[in-house]
Amino acid sequence: MDDSNIAAFLSNQRVGVLGLPTENGPYMIPLSFGYDGDRSLYFTFIGGSASRKQQLTEAAANAAVLVYKVESMFHWESVLLQGGIEAVPESEWDELADVLDTAWRPELFEDAIEDGDITVYRFRIDEKEGLRHAGLPPGFEQE
Repeated sequence: MDDSNIAAFLSNQRVGVLGLPTENGPYMIPLSFGYDGDRSLYFTFIGGSASRKQQLTEAAANAAVLVYKVESMFHWESVLLQGGIEAVPESEWDELADVLDTAWRPELFEDAIEDGDITVYRFRIDEKEGLRHAGLPPGFEQE
């Protein structure tokens, strides 16, 4: 996939998997994100500084995000992103409202927002690679 295909794909997806480095291999976290259409994904965590995912996110110099869509074993797309993560200051949250509103959130996020126990993160896309497979099942290929 070229850059425009990757941007279009990310613009239409809302869920991916964040991989954070640990001593024993990556710590994988499913997450919902908003995409700014350019170089960043935005996501929120609830739970405060005691959560493992938040501690690993704060400590990570680099991370990966995998976003994928599978319609069948013969038709799928995936984008692998590499980059850095940083907490977004609360003073910038209003500017990101449109991007963050595109992310899917379970109801428990609404309660956490009211409690103030939420952190917004920016994932800066440094590298991206996309694959698309739209082949036919075996025996259906044209010769």
